[in-house]
Amino acid sequence: MNIMVLATVSVTAVGLLCAIMLAFASKVMAVETDERVGLVRELLPGANCGACGFAGCDAYADAVINDDAKTNLCTVGGAKVASEISEFLGVETELVEAQVAVVCCRGDSSAMQNRMEYSGIETCTAVKQLFGGQNSCVYGCLGFGDCSRVCPEDAICIEDGLARVDRRKCIGCGLCAAACPNKIIVMDSSLESAAVLCKNTERGAATRRKCSTGCIACTLCVRECPEDAITMENNLAVVDQSKCTSCGKCYEVCVPKCIRPTQAPVTVGVEA
Repeated sequence: MNIMVLATVSVTAVGLLCAIMLAFASKVMAVETDERVGLVRELLPGANCGACGFAGCDAYADAVINDDAKTNLCTVGGAKVASEISEFLGVETELVEAQVAVVCCRGDSSAMQNRMEYSGIETCTAVKQLFGGQNSCVYGCLGFGDCSRVCPEDAICIEDGLARVDRRKCIGCGLCAAACPNKIIVMDSSLESAAVLCKNTERGAATRRKCSTGCIACTLCVRECPEDAITMENNLAVVDQSKCTSCGKCYEVCVPKCIRPTQAPVTVGVEA
């Protein structure tokens, strides 16, 4: 037999055998999937932001069907998506807590000074590796916009070296909070409560030397709060949102004006 014909027949036979084996394996080793996962996935907005606590919309849809995850975890889709998923599954609709990103820092270029001139990769993550950043306060906003670059709604901008959040655009996905190396961005659902816009835990005098708007641990807010909603922890005021009634007494007496109502300014983190 011609060697070329023999080679062709041999390769064809091997290919046919492999095809049969793969077809058999696909049947035997097939993983059964619930078609409801795909239907729930279609109801989700597709942001894949991870705000629900899962890796993305696919993972959340799978968890809703197979792990009894709550139907109201998608803050991006809000009440509409929660209602649609609940209706599809035939369960009671749960409320969705709206969240907004809050920048816990007011240290812009007028409040802080540069302690060095930075020349390098212009990201917050990069500059933080060099002695904590170029600003006099190493706890505050680094100002290179890692948060704004990951925001899917362009709700964050950098002005005067400080991140500003436009809460009209913020969808509460939490990507900015995850991207901030100093962790000064938090997701807050208590939009009518007070927020401490500072993360510096140094003593008051040290904080004052580095930033004119930082918490100086004077305890005036603690003494004035009628609900005992404010305490001092590590030289920093902390608000118990479950007790806060948004009476405004704390931000009236705050000397550096670092306590603000989170709903007051359109760009949260900027004094109204």
